[in-house]
Amino acid sequence: MEELEVELERARGLDVADLADAIEAIGFECTRCGACCKSEDDDPHTATVFPGEVRELEDETERDWREVARPMPYGLDEDGTGETFEWALQTAACGDCTFYEEDKDGTGACTVHDSRPLICETYPFSVALGGTSQPMGEAVDESGMVRAHECEGLGRDISRENAESLAEALKERAVRDIEEAIAVRDNYEPADPAPDETVVHDSEGAKRPDGTAYETRP
Repeated sequence: MEELEVELERARGLDVADLADAIEAIGFECTRCGACCKSEDDDPHTATVFPGEVRELEDETERDWREVARPMPYGLDEDGTGETFEWALQTAACGDCTFYEEDKDGTGACTVHDSRPLICETYPFSVALGGTSQPMGEAVDESGMVRAHECEGLGRDISRENAESLAEALKERAVRDIEEAIAVRDNYEPADPAPDETVVHDSEGAKRPDGTAYETRP
């Protein structure tokens, strides 16, 4: 069995009660500060979104693919061309998530809260499996297999009900992350894009920035 398949079995075997215990031990309450939705140090907000999640947001918002998601910039050239392996939520001109808004007193809100991607639903937590690197930066706290990342809401009391809800989403995300990685690996075919093209290799194959299939040049 290959490494990703081993990690997938571990993810599927995660105990939600144990994850909830860890979340309770760390503590968390969202303060709606918006830090996880906004650009930082002039770098645009970057949050991984799966193809299925993009479609859900398309349906929810009646926006097209490019208004919901953009090619993950990591690995692309400075002009945004080349090949990458993930999608990121689209950003506004200021670099904040396109679905983020603030009221006059600076309180943040997600305009697609009920349909938000798993990475948003589970922030600031992640699960460490097999020593894999964390996609959200270095951890600032940890308990068992749960890692907590920079957030002013950490250390606050959380109810058992909310901890269990977060734990269920965290397990779902851990499984989904690895399932997507396996599908990307299995569906990957070299694209050889032209110098002015951008290709995203996701779990469904190669795509153009508008979400349509990329046909490899003969």
